[in-house]
Amino acid sequence: MKAVITVIGKDAVGILAKVSAICAENNANVIEVTQSVLQDMFAMIMLVDITAISSDFVELQDSLTALGDSLGLKIHTMHEDIFNTMHRI
Repeated sequence: MKAVITVIGKDAVGILAKVSAICAENNANVIEVTQSVLQDMFAMIMLVDITAISSDFVELQDSLTALGDSLGLKIHTMHEDIFNTMHRI
């Protein structure tokens, strides 16, 4: 199983590291990352393998959302089942 994590907000040092750290704490393996900085706006999409996560998926979502709130970023975590269903309609 996989999840898609998107991060949008004002650029700052360490965003990728902090998001990756939460993934690592929950045993979610980062498979792919793409990121861009447009002027001072940071945008990132991560694909993570959640097959062996050590917590509930909702806990991972909540941890990432809380990180985003603390950094002034919007972090959205979507399970691949939701992503796939949205794009079939």
